[in-house]
Amino acid sequence: MLSVNNITFQVGQAKLLKDISFSIKPGEMVVILGANGAGKSTLLKLLAGTHKPATGTVLLHGQSLSSYTTAALALQRTVLNQQNVVSLPFLVKEIVMMGRYPHYKNVPSANDNDIVNTVMEATGVFKLAERSYPTLSGGEQQRVQLARALAQIWEAPNALLLMDEPVTGMDMLYQQQTLAILKSMAQKKFMVVSILHDMNLAAQYADRIIMLKHGRKWYDGTPAEVLNPRSVYEIFEIESDVFTNPVTLKQLIIPHEIIYKQNKTSLTT
Repeated sequence: MLSVNNITFQVGQAKLLKDISFSIKPGEMVVILGANGAGKSTLLKLLAGTHKPATGTVLLHGQSLSSYTTAALALQRTVLNQQNVVSLPFLVKEIVMMGRYPHYKNVPSANDNDIVNTVMEATGVFKLAERSYPTLSGGEQQRVQLARALAQIWEAPNALLLMDEPVTGMDMLYQQQTLAILKSMAQKKFMVVSILHDMNLAAQYADRIIMLKHGRKWYDGTPAEVLNPRSVYEIFEIESDVFTNPVTLKQLIIPHEIIYKQNKTSLTT
């Protein structure tokens, strides 16, 4: 289980996160929603252990993240960052194998190679295995990084997957396939936490949604509980209609059109 207990994070005098608490159990896929600057990526860094809270604690399986060694934490937690810059001409299969580094010292085992092939197949990049990573499109690179992240914890049930906008740069098909993979990982008792910007994708795949505003947790519940016109307006400051799809029983959010009227001095809505 992941337990977040009254964490606060600040830079100088500015508090970027304030008194946030929640817990996630194995088998859950949790999506974090919020406007730009709400604190989503900062929260993910705290869950990953790359930032330390000013107050409060983050516990993974009952143990403080700060008490894990780097090697031990790498076996229990994997991270897909929003930006993954690789300038050297590594092959795709070499990038994915980097996810197995915590599992061997010098030479990968047959099992390591099997896992790399498995996750490349699952993420649709097996055919790119011999390609140089910098030559790939942004969406292809993101899928390769997803494969690397999955390879790291593939054999670690109850492990934590932290995904910062994992579908950035992907077309519609790969967005759906990527989130379906993450959903399947949750169903295998992994803990999945993902930042998304698309509320409809969150409604489709999340078991729970945490909505942040001004560094605070405003809503926490199932998509049906937290996605409604009032919450969408409070979090994103946009009017919307929210329907329930009668076939899937998932929420469908339709933002209202914004029309800008230009005058000599300003733009008005």
